[in-house]
Amino acid sequence: MKGNFSSLLRKSASTILGGLIASCGTPAFAAPANPGMGKTMAITMQQSAGQTPPAAQAPTTQSKFYCNLKALNPEERARHKKLSEKLIAARTAIVEADKGYEFQFTPATMTLAELAEWSVAVSKCCPFLDFHLHLENEGQLLCLRLTGAPGVKPFIRAEFQVPAK
Repeated sequence: MKGNFSSLLRKSASTILGGLIASCGTPAFAAPANPGMGKTMAITMQQSAGQTPPAAQAPTTQSKFYCNLKALNPEERARHKKLSEKLIAARTAIVEADKGYEFQFTPATMTLAELAEWSVAVSKCCPFLDFHLHLENEGQLLCLRLTGAPGVKPFIRAEFQVPAK
């Protein structure tokens, strides 16, 4: 039973993340199921075909890092998805910082206006992130630094496809 449940957890986690990517336009961990829960979200995984594991076996993860899927309307989500794909494809370097990561771009592949638009959208659905936009080297380097509270780096790594060292 334990082996089957572990396999189920991997499948369920993959299914949940896949659904969230499609809903939000960018990968996300979870959205608050109950507005009264604040920034803490419990993710519960269910078996397919409507079968739910017994309460004692249902895994729960508490996290203050979540994506509020209702923060963007469908048009905003579509635009955000397009910008997210461009942002990930266009970055020229990733620099690890103490409290997050910096993504670097050239103005030929990503504009400051696009980074600002993307940051505004993400700030609506991921309010726990801090955004720092810099135009450096006489306008030849754009930098987007994402930071936040302790523990946010694994979230950023996962959400923004930061390769392992």
